[in-house]
Amino acid sequence: MLQLKRSLPSLVLLAVSSVAQIGPVGDMVITDATVAPDGFSRLAAVANGLAAGLLIRGNKGDRFQLNVVNQLSDNTILQSTSIHWHGLFQAGTGWADGPAFINQCPIAKGNSFLYDFTAVGQAGTFWWHSHLSTQYCDGLRGPLVIYDPDDPHAGLYDVDDTTTILTLADWYHDPAKTLNFPTPASTLFNGLGRWNTDPTADLFVLSVEKGKRYRIRLINMACDPNFTFSIEGHEMTIIEVDGVNHEPLTVDQIPIFAGQRYSFVLNANQDEDNYWIRASPSIGSTGFADGINSAILRYANAADAEPTTRTDTSTAPLLEQNLVPLENPGAPGNPVAGSVDVAINLAFAFTSAGTFTVNGAHFTPPSVPVLLQILSGASTAAELLPEGSVFPLPLDSTIEISMPGGVVGGGVSVYPHPFHLHGHTFDVVRSAGSSAYNYENPPRRDVVNIGTTGDNVTIRFTTDNAGPWFLHCHIDWHLEAGLAVVFAEGADSWSSAIDPTDQWDELCPIYDALPAEDL
Repeated sequence: MLQLKRSLPSLVLLAVSSVAQIGPVGDMVITDATVAPDGFSRLAAVANGLAAGLLIRGNKGDRFQLNVVNQLSDNTILQSTSIHWHGLFQAGTGWADGPAFINQCPIAKGNSFLYDFTAVGQAGTFWWHSHLSTQYCDGLRGPLVIYDPDDPHAGLYDVDDTTTILTLADWYHDPAKTLNFPTPASTLFNGLGRWNTDPTADLFVLSVEKGKRYRIRLINMACDPNFTFSIEGHEMTIIEVDGVNHEPLTVDQIPIFAGQRYSFVLNANQDEDNYWIRASPSIGSTGFADGINSAILRYANAADAEPTTRTDTSTAPLLEQNLVPLENPGAPGNPVAGSVDVAINLAFAFTSAGTFTVNGAHFTPPSVPVLLQILSGASTAAELLPEGSVFPLPLDSTIEISMPGGVVGGGVSVYPHPFHLHGHTFDVVRSAGSSAYNYENPPRRDVVNIGTTGDNVTIRFTTDNAGPWFLHCHIDWHLEAGLAVVFAEGADSWSSAIDPTDQWDELCPIYDALPAEDL
């Protein structure tokens, strides 16, 4: 990862493993560890001993073979696990997508499972995380980058390597399974941050040389907050959105929601000094006093010191609707609202019981994974469980999903929920904060903020990837409370299009035999 200063507890943890990255082939050993990324010690779930998040990397066209070895052993946190490769389509390998009880059973403690897939045609900035309940909020997450030797934007930057990956995350001081719509204690930059009760921990430092241009790969790995991101005194030229190349767009502020990614070019063209990197969270401790919600951009030859406080006023914030895909722009279907093969409106609600519904149905994970239901004999998508939460979609069809904003979220009056679709990217033909529809060259991504009251965010995609694909709010507490549906895409072809491994077949019997204290 990027050059950084570490507090002693982080240093001890990182010493557990000397391998800070793997890929495209390697072992991910999942263990319990005591970590203190913001100075407060607690038990966490980590991969290969890395509190800041194991980096998985490869090149376009690589075959990934990632063996997840579950050595979790403390029931303070969940002991089973399941890993999702966020943003990768898993064409033909839907069994390897990762969501527990949708695409597989969890990996029991003491067991291992090989995820074997090729990200056909994909390159860019992705990430991985646990997809079992709220486990990734206990730290089980990290960046995944697929490099393109023929990147069309290569001429815009000089440096693009492990030192230019920047992750944002929220952090909690209690185990995730004990929490219900919690407030984060701190914001972490590449695994380091401060909390306001004891703001003494080291801050992350991004080091640059004057005159060079850096491709920064920004990833929001949070369980809840969206962040307003900026670097004092510097503009950012966005070139990639959620693994999709876009036309360069220069901004000075980026709103980034849970699950979203942006690559931007940072031109180190200012005086050699220290500058604040800011990520203002939508929930939790706000402001930047004593270095909370902050990291440091440090030029070579600058003092080893925190920046002098200054205030920048944004004059060019990112508006999602201004993003234009670089390749093959244009939404499928006819350029009229609803003029597609299948149009679905999703009505979200928050109940008095503290749960969410979508079109009246509360999503509850089934005991048998959706994919296994078909492979084991369910004859039609209409028979799939959970009842009311599975939407059949025909193959080779144009799909439009409209998602009105305004639903509350875990006690917050109105919440801008970020929705992620597995198995696809989509064209955002209507963005939050806008009433305009753009079918000619809308933004293309895999996580979209549905906005607030009066918004009607609308996406389109083509069903070219058979499988059970989750659509869910990427605020993990909201997913746990039922804010999700499953699209059963071409379910009648799953038996021929998706061929799980023998090891996959064994996951459910092993998991189902676990005693409650070992789940």
